[in-house]
Amino acid sequence: MTTMIVYFNQDYVASSHAFDTTRKSALIAESLVREPLAGVTIESPEPLTDDLFMLAHNPDYVEAVRTGQPLGLAQSNGFSWDPNMFRMVSASNGGVVAAAYQALADGVSGTLSSGLHHAHRERGGGFCTFNGLAIAALELIRTGAVKRVLIIDFDAHYGDGTASIIAGNDQIRMIDVSTGWSVKNYLDECQKALETVLGEDFGLVIYNAGMDPHEDCRIGGCPGVTEQTLSEREKLVFGLCRQRSWPVAFTLAGGYSGGKLTNERLVNLHRLTIAEACKVL
Repeated sequence: MTTMIVYFNQDYVASSHAFDTTRKSALIAESLVREPLAGVTIESPEPLTDDLFMLAHNPDYVEAVRTGQPLGLAQSNGFSWDPNMFRMVSASNGGVVAAAYQALADGVSGTLSSGLHHAHRERGGGFCTFNGLAIAALELIRTGAVKRVLIIDFDAHYGDGTASIIAGNDQIRMIDVSTGWSVKNYLDECQKALETVLGEDFGLVIYNAGMDPHEDCRIGGCPGVTEQTLSEREKLVFGLCRQRSWPVAFTLAGGYSGGKLTNERLVNLHRLTIAEACKVL
């Protein structure tokens, strides 16, 4: 095994609504073609099927996103609905499940998906439509591929949707470090969170890797969190997975351009995750 598969296709950006969550995956994919990372191969995932959506979401909500009716529910993710919205989230959430299964085979895999962890069972929220993190965890447990899943969420914002969906399920553990303005040393908080699971074992880790803690990010940025901080954070996460021989599938969470954080800088921040993940091979 000399390559790491990362999932993406153009359906990830099919929605008409233009925002970082619906556009940046294409920018990252283009950068990987223009400036390849050794060992990274991009593949296209299968879109998520209805039965997998239903593992984590109510049928009425899934149908609302598919049809746009009722409109308020269809737009509960915070985006304007259009007919391509469902195609986009079917592809990007399918990428999370594909990466999870691929990680079991190869030790590590990823997807350029984002917009996941604020999606609840019955609605979207916070730029998130469907919760691929919960879906992938529930799917691999349902099929018997793994017995326990660890979800590491290092987005700047609390993964409230994930927490609500997996509540009461002792086969799925989530650790979450949100920034807020009370964090004194972000990297220490991440280290402490990872230390809480050292006495446990997991068949799969799903890592929601947000870049919105960066101090220049307009949504969620935390003073003192730099590119170097986030690079060290990725070393902590993937280093732990490598040491414990835990297969790991990563997704790309928050990270929003604007002001000092240009598209180019944002892409380079997300490339930190991909580059560090390769070291698990």
